[in-house]
Amino acid sequence: MSNNTLLTNILFTNIKPIIVGMIIGGILSFGAYQVMSPVGDEPSSVSAAKKPLYWVAPMDANYKRDQPGKSPMGMDLVAVYDDGGKGPDEGPGTIRISPDVVNNLGVRTATVAYKSLHTQINTVGYVTYDQDKLIHIHPRVQGWIEKLYVKAIGDPVKKDQPLYDIYSPALVNAQEELLLALDRKNSRLISAAQNRLKALQLPQYAIAKLQKTKKVQQNITFYAPQNGVVENLKIREGFFVKPGSTLMSIGDLSQVWVEAEVFERQAGQVKTGTPITMTLDYLPGKTWQGKVDYIYPTLDAKTRTVKVRLRFNNEKGEFKPNMFAQIAIHTTADARALLIPKEALIRTGTQDRVVLALGEGSFKSIAVSVGRFDSENVEILAGLSEGEKIVTSAQFLLDSESSKSSDFKRMNHADSEDNRSVNDELATSSATVTGTINSLMIAHGMINISRSAIEKWQRPAATVDFITADGVSLKGLSQSMAVKFTFEIRQGNFVIIEIAPLIDSEPPLSAAKNEAPVVDHSNH
Repeated sequence: MSNNTLLTNILFTNIKPIIVGMIIGGILSFGAYQVMSPVGDEPSSVSAAKKPLYWVAPMDANYKRDQPGKSPMGMDLVAVYDDGGKGPDEGPGTIRISPDVVNNLGVRTATVAYKSLHTQINTVGYVTYDQDKLIHIHPRVQGWIEKLYVKAIGDPVKKDQPLYDIYSPALVNAQEELLLALDRKNSRLISAAQNRLKALQLPQYAIAKLQKTKKVQQNITFYAPQNGVVENLKIREGFFVKPGSTLMSIGDLSQVWVEAEVFERQAGQVKTGTPITMTLDYLPGKTWQGKVDYIYPTLDAKTRTVKVRLRFNNEKGEFKPNMFAQIAIHTTADARALLIPKEALIRTGTQDRVVLALGEGSFKSIAVSVGRFDSENVEILAGLSEGEKIVTSAQFLLDSESSKSSDFKRMNHADSEDNRSVNDELATSSATVTGTINSLMIAHGMINISRSAIEKWQRPAATVDFITADGVSLKGLSQSMAVKFTFEIRQGNFVIIEIAPLIDSEPPLSAAKNEAPVVDHSNH
């Protein structure tokens, strides 16, 4: 065997296992690929995504483009797709957005629910004397102030502290009468003289001293009836005073009042016992808790406010009359109210509205009537029902798109999907039909008629209450009479604009051709 033949045999012997292994590996790999590949897998071009209708700026629904890009604010434009008409429809103004766009916009929703409304009325008040403990000092005799022991407004006084000395001829005469009665030892005269001195407010110590010493005192000292401070001082030494003159006032500051004012529209929320929180600029960072002690029965004609009174202990002397106070009145409604988050409400100059989340990417702006507010919630009086969902984030973008065509009204939930387009037509149309009068109130312009079917509105025959427009008379009509009339729909009422008895040759189109009429006060 030649060298070449030997070399060939050696190479074939060594390479043969490698070639066989490659062939077997290729067969196994092909079989595994066939087993693991999904059945019926199509090329990517077949499952291509739907083409967007347009791109819109996240913060401006009016900024639209035919291709991706940036908004004037530098944000990526959001693609808007055609959802093929899916999702609930609430009539004009209903918009539909794909789930991707909803996620990109960060749309969040909240559920309308009944909760307790906690409102806080922020107002101001002033510290004043406790009027129950403010005493005015008046003399009961005329005379001259010989000595004054208190010199200025604001001076502190203690109970039984001397206030002033007075010389009064009337007091001198009354003392002499008592001495004469004592000399005669006439108990009746003694008692009468003592009572007169007491009526003239002569201190008890002076009467006892007079009976003991039998000497008339020319100057009589009068004393403070309570602790406090001098609130006003209208006398000086040497003044001549008469009964009825106000000499001074003494206010007790162991307890003070705080008088606050509440606007007329908020007064109905405040009741006696309503908790309050008070702060003072005099002591920043410190708060006081209290409650409404009294609500004044009158309204200030100039400020249109109602005054409420608070009461605080002042044993430490922290409160000083005429201090300025910030008051927070915490009112809580007794009954639960229908509430939504405050951020969900869109307020314009003429209308309050929210964006209703209908589900499946459908939204619509609707008008609502709002009541009271608290720090987090708004009371809804009309326009929403418990359990409905509203948009609380990105609602301004949705509202700007929906409000272009929205009528801001709610669809009648009893209406079917087939009747919604008909209802839109009813709002601006009229119909001429025939029927039979069941009852009528001529003086009030009201009439009940079993009318015929309305083919153009696809409405069956029904018994309906109607009212008459201005200038339309019901005279000459009677019960069971066949009539022909034309009516319109005005703000939910069925208003007859023309009506006349039906001539004999024109029989009424009643339930003879349709199903038996039913009494219906909501359909047309």
